[in-house]
Amino acid sequence: MPRVTKSAKAAVGFRVKSGWAATVLLLGPVQSPKVLDVRVIELSDPSVPESRQPYHAGFGKLEVDSSVIKRRTRIVQRVTMQSVTSLFKNYQETGYNISGAGLIVGSQIDPTLIKNPHIRAHALEGQLFRTMLEDALRSCGLSCLVVVERNGYSRAAEVLSRSEEELKRAVLDFGRSWSGSWRVDEKMAALAAWMALA
Repeated sequence: MPRVTKSAKAAVGFRVKSGWAATVLLLGPVQSPKVLDVRVIELSDPSVPESRQPYHAGFGKLEVDSSVIKRRTRIVQRVTMQSVTSLFKNYQETGYNISGAGLIVGSQIDPTLIKNPHIRAHALEGQLFRTMLEDALRSCGLSCLVVVERNGYSRAAEVLSRSEEELKRAVLDFGRSWSGSWRVDEKMAALAAWMALA
């Protein structure tokens, strides 16, 4: 990552998944941001595979043992905090002034409203990873904007005062300036970072 002046405003965006998040760092100005960094951070412990799906008791089954869930969620909390702390330490050492964070999530539905146990497990995990990442970011002094993916471009159009089509083209162009992976997760993380820059 290139070094920048301390006054340069940047924001980080995340596309939250089950056990990990795609992360994109954008450098302002908000009218024409640039991609500075793209990476994946862990929100679960690879050496504890069940921490990636802490509410699953097996294929298609909801974990109901509260002690098991508590142990797994503590792992998620620890790993998420370590990942965020390491990420921001790296960014600070390089001179980035992170002004905010944006999260794109799959859903914000209340898991208690879901009757199907397997689907409820996924909803609980989505809620867990989102809230643990929000907590870790706030502990670093950052405000967080949370947007559901299906509303991402419409919300960005409001925040950035641009059309959805213009935003889609711009996010696609971000990827042309980046030599690594630029799939949907990275695009959504970039969109979240762009909104956080505003």
